[in-house]
Order: sequence, then structure tokens, then C-alpha cells
Amino acid sequence: MVNVHNIASRLNATSKHLPINKIELEDALDTLIHRVLFPICDHERTVEKSLYLFYSVLVENLTALLDRERAEAIIDTFLEKLPKLQDRLYKEAEVYYLNDPAARSVEEVMITYPGFFAMTVYRISHEFYKQGTPIIPRLFSEYAHSKVGIDINPGAVIGDSFYIDHGTGIVIGETTIIGNNVKIYQGVTLGALFVTKGLFNEKRHPTIEDNVVIYAGATILGGKTVVGHDSLIGGNAWLTKSVVPYSQVMQNAEIRIRSALHGGEAADFSI
Repeated sequence: MVNVHNIASRLNATSKHLPINKIELEDALDTLIHRVLFPICDHERTVEKSLYLFYSVLVENLTALLDRERAEAIIDTFLEKLPKLQDRLYKEAEVYYLNDPAARSVEEVMITYPGFFAMTVYRISHEFYKQGTPIIPRLFSEYAHSKVGIDINPGAVIGDSFYIDHGTGIVIGETTIIGNNVKIYQGVTLGALFVTKGLFNEKRHPTIEDNVVIYAGATILGGKTVVGHDSLIGGNAWLTKSVVPYSQVMQNAEIRIRSALHGGEAADFSI
């Protein structure tokens, strides 16, 4: 039988011990969302206790990255904004309810909708990102990514009433700017034309103006690419140049009709 103690000792000797507790922070995020922002009960003491738990976990982990005074200042600033953030999220839940005929209530949106969960985590992580908080904003956003398959970088700037329908496979890059009343569907990528480390401080991702709808599978790339307001981007469209307001961008699909009598040629798929 292998000597577990010896192997553990060897692993420990060469391990790089991380400064923060990932699991602890993810649990704290869940507590903030499900017991503070959208509590399952209205008992004030429960909300207060949960908020203290979130505060203590964040301060402890941030102190491992920054000095305690700076860590506490970041958390204090975030908590002061929390009531307004909650109001904003309640309004966004209403947007989901009004846009989706399958939604039966705002509460259903808050509890079950992956797009709304991803946006809730984004709104939280973005507040920390704006303060220059290391690691934690990305840790939060990747937690949401792992749960619902929607990848929103915390550095993106997203306006009000942003609606994600279904959402699986959506990618929104760090320097993306999105206006108000924008709706996107599953599989949409708002990305960079190419990636090199030298572009760290450059705008690499597109700008989407107000009232734009982007359908499933569309890809929009480039920091100079601007989708003008009130435009419609069709499914599977590929866009690397700006379009003016009220544009309609569609992928040209080829349609061939097979013979009903002979069935036409068999499809040649290699799977």
C-alpha cells in the first residue's frame, strides 16, 4: 500500500499555498445572495447575522492580500452601496419577468434563472473590481461561470435592464461596454479580435449601445467595434466592424430543397 503520509509530506513541501480560501469566499457569496439580497425569510436578525458573516470572511481573506485598513475600507464601501444594488437587482428581475413569457413570477426569476444569477454575481464583483480589489472579483465571476455557464468579466460595464435569455455559452470580455435595455441570447461572444499581454490597458472588446438585441450564437469582436443603438444582430452573425444605429445584421443562410421523391443526396457527416 502506498505511504500516504510520505506523499502528503512531499506535496506539502512543494505546494504554493494560496493566500485566500476559495471555498470560504464562494460560500460567503452564496450567503450574500440568498440570505441578504434575496432572503428566504424576512427575519431581520437572520439578514444581519448573514451580513456579518459575509463581512468577516471578506475582511479576513482581503487582509491576506492587502493591509487590514485597506481591506476594511473596500468592504465598507461595498456594504454602503448594497441597498442601492439590491434595488437595482429587483428592477432587473422585473425585466426578466416582463420579457420571458415562461416566467410565472419575479420570485421564480430570482430563484431559478441562470442569467439573473450571473448578472447578480456580476453586479457584486463589478463593485469590488472598481475599487481595484485583487483576485476576488474574478473569483466571484468564475464561480458564476462554473454554475451557469455564463462568463461575464467583472471589468465589463453593463447598463440597466440588461436581459439574458437562457444564457449558456455567453462570453462578455473585460473591456466590453453595454448600454441600457440590451437583450442577448445564448452563445453570444463579445470578445477581442486577438489577445496579447501587451493589450492589458487597451480596450479590446466591443461597445453595445442602448436597445440592441443580439441573437443566439452571434460573435462581435474588437475594441473599436460599436453596435449602434436600436440595432438587431441576427443569430450566428460575425461582426468585427462598427454598425450605425438601427442596423440589422444577418447571416446569409443557404437553403436547398431536396427531392421529395428521391430524398436528394445523403448528408455526408463524419462524427
